[in-house]
Amino acid sequence: MGVRVLNPGLSTTVQDLGRPGYFHLGIPVGGAMDRLALRAANLLVGNDEADACLEAVFLGPELEFTRDATIAVTGGEMPIKIDGVEQPSWTALRVRASQTLSFGFLKAGARIYIAIGGGFDVPLALGSRSTYVIGALGGHKGRALAKGDELAIGEAGTAKEGRSVPEALRRRPGAPAQLRVLPGLYWHRIQEQSGRAFFEDQWKVAPEADRMGYRFRGGRPLHFVEREPPFGAGSDPSNIVDSCYPYGSIQVPSGTEPIILHRDAVSGGGYFMLGTVISADMDLIGQMQPNTPTQFVEVDMATALAARAERAALLTSIRAALASN
Repeated sequence: MGVRVLNPGLSTTVQDLGRPGYFHLGIPVGGAMDRLALRAANLLVGNDEADACLEAVFLGPELEFTRDATIAVTGGEMPIKIDGVEQPSWTALRVRASQTLSFGFLKAGARIYIAIGGGFDVPLALGSRSTYVIGALGGHKGRALAKGDELAIGEAGTAKEGRSVPEALRRRPGAPAQLRVLPGLYWHRIQEQSGRAFFEDQWKVAPEADRMGYRFRGGRPLHFVEREPPFGAGSDPSNIVDSCYPYGSIQVPSGTEPIILHRDAVSGGGYFMLGTVISADMDLIGQMQPNTPTQFVEVDMATALAARAERAALLTSIRAALASN
């Protein structure tokens, strides 16, 4: 097969770049919470950037290899060990048949990505190998990995052992983390002073932070503009007539705790959306631990597009750096 799971860690799933095109049917895009890290891991082992990797949150798995392979681990900072010997991250590593990959305790970030030359060869589901656990779709049997699972790997290309992504190209959240936000269609629903407070206050990631969404606490509650609830909307001032939810949108039920909808979020509902985190910053959220101090920063569309271009340039730099070593 290729890989045997001795210990699955806290939650380890197969992920790629997701399954776009089905959001209107209620099936989220899914895929890696930190796409840049997944792409980098695949590039290190000579895969296509969209190949399936393992995404492990907070606690890494223990894996036994049943054939020789080239692997790379990117994303959060978590000690990597092959047969107990610590190895560098963001680096192409050679693993021999019968050797074991394990991890120490998480030091920074929240998620790691484990790529293997040839990619993890699980069946395609709606064009993707990503695991959507809530829908029991994709990945390995539609669920997180469990002890005893065996994973096949595809045909590997060529990869140079020891090549590494330069430290300067490894993007991580700052301290406090800054998330840039484009105010949304429902911004008019809150009072002016509440809009200012949202961006002035420092928030913290709540324990309720997963692939569906990240909740934040600590800022001042929002105050809404008085209105007569329209037909079809609930009585809570944060309710609207059901609407589509953009990926990255921020809803604030009852005006108290913002929730950023992430990879596995629902596609619509009845809460107003304060705004949307720009696409260039969504990967950062996937690396934020509970209690991470966070500042929301208001931006306009021109800034959002410039940030997207900067992120694309960073990925180009990673490709170039790996092509030259």
